[in-house]
Amino acid sequence: MVNWATDLQNAARDVQTLVDHLFRHQSGQMIAALTRIFGPRHLELAEEVVQDALVKALRQWPFRGVPANPTAWLIQAAKNRALDHLRRDANLKSKEAELRQWMDQRAAPAPEDDAFPDDELRLIFMCCHDALPRDTRVALTLKTLGGFGVAEIARAFLTPEATIAQRLVRAKRKIQEDDLPFDVPPVAPLRERLDAVLEVLYLMFNEGYAAFQGENLVREDLVHEAMRLTGFLLRLPTTCLPQAHALMALMLFQAARLATRVDAEGGLLLLADQDRSRWDQHMIQLGFVHLRQAGQGDVLTMYHLQAGIASCHAMAPTWEATNWRVILTYYDLLLSVHPNPVAILNRAVAIAQLNGPAAGLREIDAVKEHPQLQAYYLLAATRGELLRQAGDMEQAETCIREALSLAQSEPVRRFLREKLRRMGAGGV
Repeated sequence: MVNWATDLQNAARDVQTLVDHLFRHQSGQMIAALTRIFGPRHLELAEEVVQDALVKALRQWPFRGVPANPTAWLIQAAKNRALDHLRRDANLKSKEAELRQWMDQRAAPAPEDDAFPDDELRLIFMCCHDALPRDTRVALTLKTLGGFGVAEIARAFLTPEATIAQRLVRAKRKIQEDDLPFDVPPVAPLRERLDAVLEVLYLMFNEGYAAFQGENLVREDLVHEAMRLTGFLLRLPTTCLPQAHALMALMLFQAARLATRVDAEGGLLLLADQDRSRWDQHMIQLGFVHLRQAGQGDVLTMYHLQAGIASCHAMAPTWEATNWRVILTYYDLLLSVHPNPVAILNRAVAIAQLNGPAAGLREIDAVKEHPQLQAYYLLAATRGELLRQAGDMEQAETCIREALSLAQSEPVRRFLREKLRRMGAGGV
């Protein structure tokens, strides 16, 4: 009996992992296709249908086993749920043939050349319509296309969850009331909306690169999904612009280090401690290709400058050989283009590398009261490390403990506990 219960628990855990993976990879595509079929006024219905299919998988698969083709199973479940809605709604009955056609197309394997995600790009640009406030656009796209929860979006914006939830409700109401178009816009409005699209992909990548919460520091599904969608933007002539190349360069430089961000036990490894011989050199070289293409225009974005910073790290054979003076110049430019407290915090690290921990602490103290940083564990963690380097162990311990109270990622929490132990601070 005990073994049966344990097996069931393990099966449920495995199914949860698989469904989470499919949710990241498939939900956005399914919601996008259903939004095209139902119309943008029924975005919430599309989300509901996909969510119901995923919940059904979580309930059935631990007992009945995972189907041979989980993606096809989910699409079939979503189709059946959608047909239920169509039969009850006279306004949607005409969509049944199109829904069945979509199901048949998804069930058959498509050539790689046919994989261009038209529906997903339409969904992104609809969510980034200029009729919606900018912060709302990004939150809505992360929710519908990226499968982000409200808590994840709130963390990305350093904003309370209730505020994000209200933005999402208002956005869907606005889409329904104004019947916003589900399309990739003409060139002029497209370029205006592209900024919000790039921000969505940037935040999606960041959440995967340094997961906010849970057992895993890195969520590679989000990293690769953000890179996949950015790559599709680069295949569309009207969006293959310097800023999109700059974002892709940044992603490639960062993703090249994924395998070295954690140790064998899944613990956090800082940049200074990573085995640089294991960095993906192909990705790094491709990053420089995109960085050169990003420099072809006359636009300078935060993605250009962050890619420049990442390229300095990618070129340095060791932590000690890092060109911190060039990095500091990039941060100065970044703050002129996109002033924000997190960039100021990162700039302080560069200053500490050049001029010592006391200089870095002065920079941090100038921004430590900023409202957006009060729940940001890296503020306390960075300050604690610089205090440790300066020899103030008591204050350093206080800061590390504060960081530990704020961190929600288990690898980060283990890293901070180990730091306290090495400092002789005892248990937590």
